Amino acid sequence: MLPPTDLPVGPAAGARDLSAFTEAAMRCVEPCCGAATTVTDGSAERRAAATHPDLTTLISVELDSGEGPTSSALDTGEPVSAVDLLDEERWPDYRAAALESGIRSSVTMPFRRSEVEVTLSLYSFRPGAFAHLAHHPVVVLGEQFAQGLVRDHFYRAALAQVSQLETALDSRAVIDQASGILMHALGCGPAEAFDVLRRFSQRTNRKLSAVAEEIVRSRGRSLRAQQHLQ
Repeated sequence: MLPPTDLPVGPAAGARDLSAFTEAAMRCVEPCCGAATTVTDGSAERRAAATHPDLTTLISVELDSGEGPTSSALDTGEPVSAVDLLDEERWPDYRAAALESGIRSSVTMPFRRSEVEVTLSLYSFRPGAFAHLAHHPVVVLGEQFAQGLVRDHFYRAALAQVSQLETALDSRAVIDQASGILMHALGCGPAEAFDVLRRFSQRTNRKLSAVAEEIVRSRGRSLRAQQHLQ
């Protein structure tokens, strides 16, 4: 079965996108009874999605204890398998929670791209269910999803930078307008006008752009009421 090509990873990839990817991954692998995904993009927050509430609990057990195939896969950068949880001696908390849900085997695959870390965990009621996944389409699906998140991450970062630049340009424009008004009202040069703005900003503990906006709105009339501006 080939992975779906219509995963809804967009500029605001969120819970719905994560759930769609997790469901698609589960459907890719025949012996899989459920799947769970975690994502982080460089922040402390790690988002998670699962195809069943029991698996949400299982991921919580891993994240709370700091032990399990998810953390092991992220540490090594390689898939981590539990061939038969009845015989598993690693991660006792994970093992107990998985067996309580009827899970006998699992595999967790990490996908790291730039600042984005994705883990995909697949579960089965049968032992040894995931012995041959190295070249399975689900691996391609995970790589495509992680790469899509990287594009979204840089897209959002670019939008934030553009917004900051636009704000800076708008502030610069209004400061220039206010300086022009001060130059006319006080009969001073550009440097002196800017210094008046700066000193007033410091004295009133307000942003320079906010002071400039007030002067532009009042067309300089408020200057007469501010004796310390003279």
